[in-house]
Amino acid sequence: MRKNFWFTVACLVCGALLASMGMVVPQAQAETYNFTYSTFFPPTHIQTKVPQAWAKEIEELSGGRIKIKIFTGGSLTPAPQIYDGVVKGISDFGSSVLAYSPGRFPIMEAVDNPLGYRNAFIATKVINELYNKFKPQEMSDVHICYLFAHGPGLLHTVNKPVRRLEDIQGLKIRSTGTSQLIVRAYGAAPVAMSQGETYDALRKNIVDGTLVPMEALEGFKQGEVLKYTTLTYSSAYTQGFFVAMNLKKWNSLPPDLQQIITDVSEKYVNITAKAWEDSDESGREFVEKLGHEFIELSDEESAKFKEAVKPVFDTYIKNANAKGVDGEAVFKAVQEMVEEFSK
Repeated sequence: MRKNFWFTVACLVCGALLASMGMVVPQAQAETYNFTYSTFFPPTHIQTKVPQAWAKEIEELSGGRIKIKIFTGGSLTPAPQIYDGVVKGISDFGSSVLAYSPGRFPIMEAVDNPLGYRNAFIATKVINELYNKFKPQEMSDVHICYLFAHGPGLLHTVNKPVRRLEDIQGLKIRSTGTSQLIVRAYGAAPVAMSQGETYDALRKNIVDGTLVPMEALEGFKQGEVLKYTTLTYSSAYTQGFFVAMNLKKWNSLPPDLQQIITDVSEKYVNITAKAWEDSDESGREFVEKLGHEFIELSDEESAKFKEAVKPVFDTYIKNANAKGVDGEAVFKAVQEMVEEFSK
């Protein structure tokens, strides 16, 4: 009798252990990760729709194990604070402009130099090649999913058309990061502010113009106020953007989920660049309907604008050197990339 009792107990214990093991394993396999994503772009902007599609694809490929909620318009963290927000875990993912943290990314800032970028594909390829070549420690406090850059940054004004370099003298031009140096090199006065603040500043004549890609004419409705675009392609700049993930959250993911994020992110490098190109074209069409004037520079004036910004290169090299970076080597690498990818 006693023997049968202990046999029964042993069977019950083993059964319970097996049952508990059966319960634990599926739970571990089915664990869901709920993440947040911060962006400053407004809800209807194409650069909000792109990460929404990116997040949806990650969710589908992970079988619903990764869910990403996107907070738009800087509602979770304002544009200049998004990178730090990712570092500190205020958001799990974030995307913003590297130039909103001036001096923090001395290697990656090289991309923003006015090297005559012709389109977003070239600029996006350059920023990713630069990151892969130098593996900058300046971004080691997050996991970089991917990087991208906008199309040619051009000059847009409200009341005064700029047909010659002399026409811009003394104007107040909204700009950020390296583009402030460009404005100063043109002979104008740079005024720093985020894209979200620019519409009102233009409308109230706080600034006379802005240095942005054509996308902003529609994406941020700035074309409703701006009347002129000077096609300063010879000195066109870009600005680099990041899509980053909190390092602790990244390290908490199993390898299969990390691989899904990596694979989808690689795919979205070109998708994001195409979105910039499409939005630049859409921005142009938007203001053409409003009677906006596009000013083509003569070859002589184009050369003047190109020559005017050369001191910006020297400033970049000097500032990068001061941060312990070989500024000349980095700048030369970017310059060669732009030339190569522009062929």
